[in-house]
Amino acid sequence: MNWDQIAGNWKQVKGVVREKWGKLTDDDVDVIAGKRDILLGKIQERHGIAREEAEAELKAWEASLK
Repeated sequence: MNWDQIAGNWKQVKGVVREKWGKLTDDDVDVIAGKRDILLGKIQERHGIAREEAEAELKAWEASLK
């Protein structure tokens, strides 16, 4: 699944995102609205991890959706 598909199906995907990154709030998920760069920043912020680690987690999650 590419980011155009994720963004288009955001209402369905946001539950999976909350499950994967449990520290994200409902408000965070609503603000993200399928935008990868915002999701990446929120993962960093809420989970207190470096950008590289957040990027690696996000890439692994993307790969699991295929």
